[in-house]
Amino acid sequence: MPTAVLTDRERTALQAYLRLLHTVRATLDGPPVQAPALVPPAVLAEAEQALAGAGPAGNEDGFFELPRAWCA
Repeated sequence: MPTAVLTDRERTALQAYLRLLHTVRATLDGPPVQAPALVPPAVLAEAEQALAGAGPAGNEDGFFELPRAWCA
């Protein structure tokens, strides 16, 4: 498997994306609640800002391969 060297912006985006995934997973794995599960606004804002900073522009497939490699 080839090793990719991430830029600081890519690394920040990947870390924010993984925090968002973990937050959603923890919410869904918890006890059932009456209200729909919500992602805290700060977590969603961080992920959106980091992903925008990474500048996805047709490279999204490569980006989404990174969590698979980091969380094998």
